[in-house]
Amino acid sequence: MLCLPGWAEHDTPGGVTATAPSARRVDAVPFRGGTAPGRRVLLPRRLAAALTVLLLLVLAACGGSEPRSASPSSGPTSSSPTTSAAPDPAALLEAQLDAVLAGMDRRRQVAQLFVVGVPAADPSDAGTAFIRDTGVGGVFLRGRSAAAATDLAAVTAAWAALTPGLRAWVAVDQEGGAVQTLSGPGFADLPPAVEQGALPPDQLAQLGDGLGASLAAAGITLDLAPVADVVPAGSERRNEPIGAFGRQYGATAAAVVPAAGAVLDGLAAHGVTATVKHFPGLGRVVGNTDDSAGVVDTVTTRDDEQVAVFGTLAASPAAPFVMTSSATYALIDPDAPAAFSPVVVTDLLRGELGFAGVVISDDLGAARAVQDIPPGERAVRFLAAGGTLVLTVTPAVLPAMMDAVLARADADPAFAAQVDAAVRTALRAKVTGGLLA
Repeated sequence: MLCLPGWAEHDTPGGVTATAPSARRVDAVPFRGGTAPGRRVLLPRRLAAALTVLLLLVLAACGGSEPRSASPSSGPTSSSPTTSAAPDPAALLEAQLDAVLAGMDRRRQVAQLFVVGVPAADPSDAGTAFIRDTGVGGVFLRGRSAAAATDLAAVTAAWAALTPGLRAWVAVDQEGGAVQTLSGPGFADLPPAVEQGALPPDQLAQLGDGLGASLAAAGITLDLAPVADVVPAGSERRNEPIGAFGRQYGATAAAVVPAAGAVLDGLAAHGVTATVKHFPGLGRVVGNTDDSAGVVDTVTTRDDEQVAVFGTLAASPAAPFVMTSSATYALIDPDAPAAFSPVVVTDLLRGELGFAGVVISDDLGAARAVQDIPPGERAVRFLAAGGTLVLTVTPAVLPAMMDAVLARADADPAFAAQVDAAVRTALRAKVTGGLLA
């Protein structure tokens, strides 16, 4: 999970599960443009920017000029001008990615698969070193910061100038309540999600818009929010990672989807990528994966309403990331934590729910849930399961993680193909997010 007060910054395993309500599918829960009053359908600025770039590429490929008139010696011409077919935007994008990848060595390509923690209170030097020297895909501001948005904007602008053609994600945990990385001038004091979910739709839309505006003004491009976990009514206190802190938007899928969707809209309206977490759901567990080992959900199934929430939100035009849980789900895959499970990530999230975007891990650096696995193996297992971005709040493990991924890719062609696919997925997301020139 992520950043509870005074913790290493993410959820951990630790226990049994709360009593579950009867399973209910939510495939038809209204989302964007649904029946809730006050909801808006927004075109994310970064999506508009990406479409503009593609349009310019199309015009360039077509020559950008009017058809030439035939010369007198060229003989008769037909009355209809000849036009060439417009290039396929998808093919143009892939050609762009090919060009970017051709300019990177293998280690720099793999570095794009990592998001590394830097101290939120003093991020400048550490972030500069990681972005400039290792070429990591992103940095995560861990802990808490009371810095003004304008001061943080100066730091993130300097980071962007280091690699202007391929910028790093700048990520935070900005949920509200107990989980709010940034609280200085320029950042609103956000209520916990359980209170956000109780707001009238128009007020929640305003809150989400303000959240997106404040993060964008500070140069934050990735918010590890909103929480999409469904915590059944009456089990809140037993649910250590989510319910105990009021991090849930509601007790049912029907309540969570529109509320979390309003936050997605608000972030997307200002070019900030959202992250729906923690798949396939932490609403039924007891222990927290940040500080407990062996957290097991014994209730959630593939067709549970909690799982369906992620499919609904992940299909949003806001193009959010999806973060995996580090708990184990006995009725989905009892043999591996979700972050390391091909059944959870590839079969369920990518296969059954059809999600083709970025899958980011919960913390694989300091979380107690993963400490019995060597750091390098954590990164390899996550990518082998179908993940895209490895998040570690502990920077010391980054070299071991990258070395292990490179070594495994050299020895295993199938894994190498998975790494290649993950790198392309990561770079496509940067095109959408306006980070890839």
